[in-house]
Amino acid sequence: MKTILSGLLAMVVTFFILPIIRQIALRYKILDFPGGRKVHRIATPLLGGLAIYIGLCAGLFLNYSLLKPYLALFICSSLILVLGLIDDVRGLPAHVRLICEFGITIILITFIPEARISFLPPTILGDLLEVCVTMIWIAGVTNAYNYLDGLDGLASGSCAINSFCLWIILFNTTQYGIALFCAVLCGASIGFLPHNLKKKKIFLGEAGSTFLGFNLACISLIGNWAQDNVVKLFIPILILGVPIFDMIFTTIMRIKEEKVKTVMQWLRYGGKDHFHHYLVDLGLRPSGAVIFIYFITLSLGVSAIAVSSDGIYEMFLTLLHASITFGIVATLMVVGKRRHSGWAKT
Repeated sequence: MKTILSGLLAMVVTFFILPIIRQIALRYKILDFPGGRKVHRIATPLLGGLAIYIGLCAGLFLNYSLLKPYLALFICSSLILVLGLIDDVRGLPAHVRLICEFGITIILITFIPEARISFLPPTILGDLLEVCVTMIWIAGVTNAYNYLDGLDGLASGSCAINSFCLWIILFNTTQYGIALFCAVLCGASIGFLPHNLKKKKIFLGEAGSTFLGFNLACISLIGNWAQDNVVKLFIPILILGVPIFDMIFTTIMRIKEEKVKTVMQWLRYGGKDHFHHYLVDLGLRPSGAVIFIYFITLSLGVSAIAVSSDGIYEMFLTLLHASITFGIVATLMVVGKRRHSGWAKT
């Protein structure tokens, strides 16, 4: 009940603080201007992520006793928000942002060791490799959510679904402290959503999308999923499947087509070649593409919840279902890519 109340408070605070934040963004001209790969046509206020952060703070500190063991996560996510705000206001080179994300990840795993991906014997080389893999995972999911923020309501709505599914599993396994983060993240995302969809809208900005992605990435590591079965390690991968799959598929295609040849080019490259872009190319309205991705995200989330059960038969069926879902997504991306490239008839 405590986590639910925190989530509701985060939703209410975010919803009512957003008009004030929007006016601040307009006054100081912190705007996202149209052009390039962007689909909006008028300059739109940023700083939506700041409102989500304020709502999250309200929800978290309502239950400080549950938050206390995970203060390091709160502090590190705050640093990610500040990094994003600097990027929104002044602009940051992609490689600088990535280096900072790596540094923040090191701070996190120093104070919360369970956030480190552990799969090797405890040696210096093994520890170093585990830290590197952890940094890649957190930075990857963080930026995958940034890429997902391409249509109105897509990133915030997906985060609400992701965090709700994570909350169900964590709450059922009595991991109440980290479940609190999921509840407030879900509530704040829902509180933001109406303001992102109406005419006088506001965007998440780099601060908001990376803040959501970072928190989800860290929660996926801190949560104890495989308490009695190694198959349950697939739970966070299933829940975050859409942004992860989109980033991997897009990266492979960019390398294959020689659009990017170096890490620096990959970091800087931006284009309309993500899953949501391809769905629009296939004829869906932007709102229809968003709803379709919601459905896929929820479907994978339900699969993850089923995997968290103890039945081997249920686990097998849900993993099969998830594989079919990823196959459908891959097929749609390939067909959409051909339509986007003019290879198929329109």
